[in-house]
Amino acid sequence: MSAAGDLRLLIAPDSFKGSLTSVEVARALADGWRRARPDDEIDLAPLADGGEGTLAALEAAGGWERREVTVADPIGRPVRASWLRSADGTRAAVELAAASGLSRLAASERAPLAATTRGTGELLRAVFDAGIRDVLLGIGGSATSDGGRGILEALGAAVRPDGSVSLDGLDPRLGELRLQIACDVTNPLLGEQGAAATYGPQKGASTAQVRELDERLRAWAEVLEAATGRSERSAPGAGAAGGTAFGLLCLRDRCRSLELRPGVELVMEAVGFDGRLAAADLVLTGEGRVDAQTAFGKTAQGVARRASAAGRPCIAVGGGVEPEGVEALGRLGVIVVPVVERPMSVEEAMAAGAAPLERAGERLARLVSLGLVLAVGRR
Repeated sequence: MSAAGDLRLLIAPDSFKGSLTSVEVARALADGWRRARPDDEIDLAPLADGGEGTLAALEAAGGWERREVTVADPIGRPVRASWLRSADGTRAAVELAAASGLSRLAASERAPLAATTRGTGELLRAVFDAGIRDVLLGIGGSATSDGGRGILEALGAAVRPDGSVSLDGLDPRLGELRLQIACDVTNPLLGEQGAAATYGPQKGASTAQVRELDERLRAWAEVLEAATGRSERSAPGAGAAGGTAFGLLCLRDRCRSLELRPGVELVMEAVGFDGRLAAADLVLTGEGRVDAQTAFGKTAQGVARRASAAGRPCIAVGGGVEPEGVEALGRLGVIVVPVVERPMSVEEAMAAGAAPLERAGERLARLVSLGLVLAVGRR
């Protein structure tokens, strides 16, 4: 902090899903903050957890170029999907949601039994064609429950008439691939905590379809594990993105390296978060809901941990705030502040846009100013 009392503020939120991207959230908080404290230095570091919005967060940090390619959407229609290429041409970032995401489909178009990840495999092929072998893949927000079959088929795997899997046609460039998969869940592939049971209903699956999907995934696991010689169905996170993580984990021996990692950690590394944190006096983070799930790898928790370790004070804002989330972040010394200013439904809050966040940013700045004044007065 300067002698004049000006602060260096790092604003590092996640998106408010269904309402604002992390880039929009960060800008809104900054705009409000500047109304009260125009002389502070503000660094915007919007984040993501590997789901939809990851590309936007990385692009905002600079050093990335957006590319587009035509791929199949979850139900096979051609769509234009983006991926990111690093400025030096050595790395790529890909979102499964860009090609195979639930947001690609209207509610009436959801097809839990037929939706495929093939378009994501086509995105990966485009990355290979660009000469890149170092890839960050975010797998959140999928419309699919195909166990990654679509990706593998796009990369050259084939299902024979007898149901067995042939890997003879796999793209040989996989052998050079260093793949880091952003994965924030620990679900196995099958069973009561598996891909179909946990996430199938979100993708439009009925109770009967959930049972059918689980059986399909079981059959797919049998043939793919036999073909690859790997047993991955019970691996933590194998059920992520409708079993996409399972399908990719089975290719681990075919790649130079392949690992599942918490999405917020991967994004933080990609945007140089730790160096920016070291230069900050105060951190402001947030997400759409600060609740019981916040303690399980969500962005606000990731920021809070880093801020606590670095000895930096941290404030978190939430579109919705629940006691469990306040407690989880409070254990790390974080103050949690709700954005809403009056009782309202989730739909109303989502429709309100950026204005409430701007006002929250201004209120927080005024509280910080008051705290600084009181601190000086006690000296």
